[in-house]
Amino acid sequence: MPQQWVPNHDFLSLTRQNPNGLAPSQFQLENGTEVQIWDTGVICFTPEGVQDKDIVLSCGVHGNETAPIELCAELVSDVLQQKLVLKQRTLVLFGNPWAINAGKREVEENLNRLFSGHHSKGAGLINAERKRALALEKYVTRFYQQAPVGTRKRYLYDLHTAIRGSRFEKFAVYPYLHERKWQQNQFEFLLACGVSTVLLMQTAASTFSYYASHQHGADAFTVELGKVRPFGENNMSRFTEVRQSLRALVADEALAVKPFVESDFHLYEVYRSINKQTQDFKLHFANDVENFTTYPVGTLLATDGDTEYRVEKEGEALIFPNAKVAIGQRAMLMVVPRSVKGQLE
Repeated sequence: MPQQWVPNHDFLSLTRQNPNGLAPSQFQLENGTEVQIWDTGVICFTPEGVQDKDIVLSCGVHGNETAPIELCAELVSDVLQQKLVLKQRTLVLFGNPWAINAGKREVEENLNRLFSGHHSKGAGLINAERKRALALEKYVTRFYQQAPVGTRKRYLYDLHTAIRGSRFEKFAVYPYLHERKWQQNQFEFLLACGVSTVLLMQTAASTFSYYASHQHGADAFTVELGKVRPFGENNMSRFTEVRQSLRALVADEALAVKPFVESDFHLYEVYRSINKQTQDFKLHFANDVENFTTYPVGTLLATDGDTEYRVEKEGEALIFPNAKVAIGQRAMLMVVPRSVKGQLE
């Protein structure tokens, strides 16, 4: 393989050295896999032979969520070295190169609140993250539209780690499907990844996974794999199941999945979203409180000026609390258990 394309097979380093863009290029591996670099952090693999899946793996939408970045960097490197032989078209995205380099969640704006056209609302394309959201949408569209003709399945797994710990270390967010049904095989795949907690969304969103699901009909998920840690400080043994499952997916290898049984899962739906309305917004629990923590009915959760938010329902749990978000953005979700019996396809 020509070394000038990806020195030392390290596409993450190439991305970090060129955060403002890479000239498109392409080459072919000895095993016949076509490699196309579309931009910094955007690499597309098309294997030889018949395939029926179009798989997007994304990471680094938040720059300090390093474990998924390391997982995807390893996968790309192994494909380039032909240690991992792909059998399915695969697009790998390192979402926010500037934030990755800065070691921050975001530089100016939360990239995962800018999809489905939100990048162009209000003041428009005023910063790098808004422009990147638009570019990522276009790359995903291009990837799906360039697939061979025929019956195909589209996937997008947007890999994250959370700001704080969680009662359930790994969990997935299943975007709102409108009239479509939840897919049983996707619950089974998530369980094989070590993910047994799933949050079932009931409204449209501006996240990357919702964009792929709603605009392209993909089976798409935001997958939270643990807690944010700096590069080099992740215990990668904690990601063995998701690593093996994703690699089996792109290599079209048999994956032992357990048939769906609802009792194997913790399933939730959103009860309400608490948005920050003023600079006085304040959370009334410790900074290290874990996602999916529950409190007794009536417990004060947050204040926003004169407005109080208290636990309203037995079993209501908090998730993604963050008082530092911009005014108007979600500061916390409150979720409640639910069942999917008789509602899967």
